[in-house]
Amino acid sequence: MRLNKSQSGFADKRMVVTVSLSITSAVFLGLFIWALISYLGQKSDVDTRIANAVSVAEKNQADADEIKFAKIEKEPNREFVGPDDYGRVTFKYPKTWSVYIDKDVTNGGTFSAYLNPVTVPPVSNSQQFALRVTIEEKDYDKVIASYDSAVKKGDLRSSSVTANGVNGTRLDGSFSKDIRGSAAIFKIRDKTLTIRSDADTFKPDFDKLVATVKFNQ
Repeated sequence: MRLNKSQSGFADKRMVVTVSLSITSAVFLGLFIWALISYLGQKSDVDTRIANAVSVAEKNQADADEIKFAKIEKEPNREFVGPDDYGRVTFKYPKTWSVYIDKDVTNGGTFSAYLNPVTVPPVSNSQQFALRVTIEEKDYDKVIASYDSAVKKGDLRSSSVTANGVNGTRLDGSFSKDIRGSAAIFKIRDKTLTIRSDADTFKPDFDKLVATVKFNQ
């Protein structure tokens, strides 16, 4: 009888321990699952933030590279060279521009060249070009005098400009109803060089270009 009571008490204790362990295991399992879910949620949030940050950084870099590439593409790294008999005029111009030489001046006459982004359109007095280069067999003073009326009316503003150590005349404003831009005019021996931009859009390029002008005296 006593043995049965002892065995019964032992069984009850074992049951209590088993139940306690089961409850404890269930609690730890619940805590583990909660921690795992919380970790996965936080990891997902961190991964999303990292992915977004990487995406933004890549876009910013791509934008910066595009701006840098566009700037490099437009750098004046091609050289224009005029005829030796006409002072061998040289200057740097954007490599995205094309050049058209109007005619051969081996036997004299007016040298004319036209520069424009990508393609050069048909030549006419009203057509706008990024740059016109003219070397005339005319006296410098007479060429300047031809603009006097426009300067007096206020259509053009006259100022001084220097290139290759030589002083010249700069004109800014309206040259005609279709042409509004800037021009730099220099005396080359018995000839006159005129470099003109036909639109204010090209003024920054024109200013850089004129700074690189060189010619033989």
